[in-house]
Amino acid sequence: MKDQGRPARSFIEDAEFVRKTLIVLGLGLLAFLIWKLSDVLLLAFGAVLVAILLRAASDALVRFLWVPERWSLAVATLLIFMVFLAIITLFGAQVRSQFSNVVEQLPFAVDNFAKQLGLGAVSDDLSEIVNNAPAGGMAARLAGIGGAILDGLADFALVVIAGIYIAAAPDLYREGFVKLFPIRHHPQVESSLQASGQALRLWLTSQLIAMACVAVLSAIAFRLIGLPSAIALGLIAGLADFIPFLGPILGALPAVMIAFSMSGETALWTVLAVIAIQQLEGNVIFPLIARRVISIPPALALFAILIGSVLFGALGLIFGFPLAVVTYVLVKKLYVRETLGEQTDVPGEPGNDDHREVGS
Repeated sequence: MKDQGRPARSFIEDAEFVRKTLIVLGLGLLAFLIWKLSDVLLLAFGAVLVAILLRAASDALVRFLWVPERWSLAVATLLIFMVFLAIITLFGAQVRSQFSNVVEQLPFAVDNFAKQLGLGAVSDDLSEIVNNAPAGGMAARLAGIGGAILDGLADFALVVIAGIYIAAAPDLYREGFVKLFPIRHHPQVESSLQASGQALRLWLTSQLIAMACVAVLSAIAFRLIGLPSAIALGLIAGLADFIPFLGPILGALPAVMIAFSMSGETALWTVLAVIAIQQLEGNVIFPLIARRVISIPPALALFAILIGSVLFGALGLIFGFPLAVVTYVLVKKLYVRETLGEQTDVPGEPGNDDHREVGS
């Protein structure tokens, strides 16, 4: 009897070993696929952000303008498109010419800034490198730049179109994602998705309003200071403000460099204006428009942005903070509360939205 039991027990142990081995291999393959498809997954996350924005706009139309719910998404999408079209029509030519001026003036501004640091004329070195480069190599570089711009525009169009589809039927995609998990985990996954979506919605809405305020205030300040192409410089500052911490610095660099090319006094006033606008945004504007936004420790948010940029490049830099928002909500809900059993408020849940945003 003992001899007959050993083969059966050995077979069960072998089967268990094979099962565990296959699970490990499957997890490794899944991690490899996620890494290889990271750019696509980030674009999908961008589409989710677009969908959240469209749903927020459509809900606002239903709530404040009594637009029928079945038409609210189409009206919201059309209104946003018309606003962009109006901006392009009214200010497109002016902004385009001002951007051209910024591009033309930046090399001289960089030279003046470099000379003050004792580095000499940087643009001369760049021109020498360009002139000595093989013609075929330069053509390849220019083609690469053009291809990158076209790829960026194609990715943007893809994100917008996918975002519209997701916003049109959010329950379909949410239920499909929930069904990827075992049935016993469906309630936790569903509530986690809702909390993450609400946290992203609050942050995104507040961030877009803050960006618009920064763009307008920067354009006015730069015009008063006397900087050329003030509208374009203000638009750059507003768009860069989407990236917390690093964005305001990157967005202010063109204005500061052009100011240095004009005079030291102009540069000083420009730096003071940038600091004042950022302080006004962080201490006055954002607290007024973001009374119920997820609060992430600043150091954690900063490292999340840096890690995203190192791992995934430009897309990681852009989406690093919203990804940190989702990760923060999921960790607090699924790990701290569900796994460890600790009592903690989860941002995005009903009754727990009274957090202030400190990562902007």
